[in-house]
Amino acid sequence: MHLRPICRFAWLWMLLLTFASTSHAASPVAVLRVDGVIGPASADYVIRGIKQAQETEAQLLILELDTPGGLDTSMRDIIKEILASPVPVATYVTPSGSRAASAGTYMLYASHIAAMTPGTNLGAATPVQIGGSDSTPTPSAEAKKDDQQSGDAMSRKQMNDAAAYIRGLAQLRERNADWAERAVREAVSLSAREALAQDVIDYLASDLDDLLVQLDGKVIETSAGATTLQTSGAIVERHDPDWRVRFLAVITNPSVALILMMIGIYGLIFEFSNPGTGGGGVIGGICLLLAMFSLQLLPVNYAGVALIILGLAFMIAEAFVPSFGVLGLGGVAAFVTGAIILVDTEVPGFGIPLSLIGTLGVISALVVVVIVRMALKARRRPLVSGDSELIGALTPVTGVNTTDPNSGWVQLQGEHWQVHSSAPLLPGQQVRVVARRGLQLDVTVAEAPPIDKR
Repeated sequence: MHLRPICRFAWLWMLLLTFASTSHAASPVAVLRVDGVIGPASADYVIRGIKQAQETEAQLLILELDTPGGLDTSMRDIIKEILASPVPVATYVTPSGSRAASAGTYMLYASHIAAMTPGTNLGAATPVQIGGSDSTPTPSAEAKKDDQQSGDAMSRKQMNDAAAYIRGLAQLRERNADWAERAVREAVSLSAREALAQDVIDYLASDLDDLLVQLDGKVIETSAGATTLQTSGAIVERHDPDWRVRFLAVITNPSVALILMMIGIYGLIFEFSNPGTGGGGVIGGICLLLAMFSLQLLPVNYAGVALIILGLAFMIAEAFVPSFGVLGLGGVAAFVTGAIILVDTEVPGFGIPLSLIGTLGVISALVVVVIVRMALKARRRPLVSGDSELIGALTPVTGVNTTDPNSGWVQLQGEHWQVHSSAPLLPGQQVRVVARRGLQLDVTVAEAPPIDKR
């Protein structure tokens, strides 16, 4: 008698369980792809990708990685977001031939899941010395001890800070902390299979599908608690970099920033030299603002920025106060020196090629030469204004005074002059200037014999 309600309840309970299981299994897996140097653009891309994975309730975010390293600030921004993410993050070094060097090693250690494809490698996580000195550590203990004794304090601070940072990440994720510290202090590297054997990574997967199969059913601890992955057959959603990330990647290239600064300054020079054109000022202003935005995101040497600005100021001064090359050539020298020391890091991908600096220096020198030649030519050119050029000038009458037909107006040297003649004047009649009296010119009709100015 009571079996029918019980059967209905059991059927409803099974239906709810099935729906819940299906709903959980349908949670997508988000995939991001990072290739190249870790910088402001890639940091923005990864951080926004993690937040998007949270909004779409993805069960897992996979970060496909291939990088030679990058900026410390960008790397730490990414790691902070990974550590705080309620969505598990798996960093996967793929495809074969890829690497997770330097900053990539830190990101691999920080992730909830670390995986690699056979034929990849990681390591060489020694912090790059700021300022251009050599900070490459030696593998032997004695050499390393000598280096610590003779090296500067800043190098040791950076080394110890980086070692403590990666060791803390390794302990958090229960991975090989001793090897992580060696990767910093001795710049050692590992292949994918060696990394798996030494408990540096968690999984070795031939491709993405293989990784998803291996992760199915795993329990991962995140900032929001434990979560069980159901990745076998899950929907994979790839989020490629959008136009904003690609644009940021272009303008945060130090070479592009330097070129934008040059275009901006020359655009403003053109606008100031030819007021009212508009094009030079608009283009120059936009390029200069983009260059300033780019430089504030990059590890720049402010002495280099100051030298570049000083050099450009000298070249601008040469255009307006010709010094016959002294200011201009000094500006070129200051600009080239500033460009060489502009980027304050040795991270691969963030240097400015000497060929580009030389090209911009030559272009600037040519601009200075053109300005000097124009100044010299203007110095030798005869006067085209003043009283000496007014006397004897021939010009038509533009208007006649209705009350005094012997008075009228003419246009000379870009100015409007009042004229007076001994004979009546007619509009359009050609007259010749014979004298100047303040703001008034004395003229005669063109048929009259010219005045001998000697």
